[in-house]
Amino acid sequence: MADKDSYIHLARPLPVVSVPPAQATTSPLSVVINAQALFSILDHSLRRNADQERVIGTLLGVRSEDGAEVEIRNCFAVGHNESQEQVEVDMDYHKAMLGLHLKANPKEVLIGWYATSPELNTFSALIQNFYASNGDGTFPHPAVHLTMSTVPGQDIAIRTYISSAVGVHPDRLADSCLFVPVPYEIKYVDAERSGLELISSAKNNENRSAEVTTDIHALEKALEEVLEMLDRVSEYVARVVAGNTQASAAIGKFLMNTLSLAPKVSPADVERMFNTHIQDVLLVAYLANTIRTQIDLSNRLASANFGAITTTSAAAATTTTATNTTTTAGGK
Repeated sequence: MADKDSYIHLARPLPVVSVPPAQATTSPLSVVINAQALFSILDHSLRRNADQERVIGTLLGVRSEDGAEVEIRNCFAVGHNESQEQVEVDMDYHKAMLGLHLKANPKEVLIGWYATSPELNTFSALIQNFYASNGDGTFPHPAVHLTMSTVPGQDIAIRTYISSAVGVHPDRLADSCLFVPVPYEIKYVDAERSGLELISSAKNNENRSAEVTTDIHALEKALEEVLEMLDRVSEYVARVVAGNTQASAAIGKFLMNTLSLAPKVSPADVERMFNTHIQDVLLVAYLANTIRTQIDLSNRLASANFGAITTTSAAAATTTTATNTTTTAGGK
């Protein structure tokens, strides 16, 4: 008899008809997480009390028209107290902060909630059902639950879930649900990449800090990374051509799409445009330094003229006082 897997495969569950409509009727196929939201969650975790095992908060973002994809763009912390017997969540604060965020960002909606612990328990189901409820929750869309493991010395593990109703006794509906994992993707724009790389470079330093580099150094580092990626791609293509590595259709399509984006210019034109750009940058820097020097010189001249005028005025006042004194003495 062949060995069987030690786990079971569960299909995405559908809402139970006999259960009141407290769960969503559709579920997202994927979740996109902005790096800004993850940093806010980590900051909240670092500022938690020493006796707290985890912290929770509300997730905000945008949802596609069909509800198949959600993007988590923002979040805020929600205070809670948790023990072995009960959990208390400050829902009034959650509602007040949610109203303020929606006024400041009208395009964003309530997406779900996060927790800085991978554990899923009865309290997690209770909080999940609140965020997925009708009225104050995400109904008719599912609430997304994001878990992040923040154990020191270990890699950060992120999971995203949605929930579905479970056919249990009506008295247990509030604290019972089935968490279904959904795929996620971490997204960041090009403008954030340099900042993320700078923060990531601090992990190799003993003092856990990194200095901000100049634009020229950042450009040099970016060029070195591009050259390194080109070397890796060239080695992979050489291994595939030699028959040492199995070809991948997905990688081939990606390389073809990338090469199609390259401008059709000769290396000489690229070098000429690059040198022209460098000359423009140097010219702007020279003009900026010249203007800065001229402003500093003008300030010094103005200060010197003001000092000379003040000295002249003081001398004139002294002469006038002496003249008045002499006139008064002669009159007497």
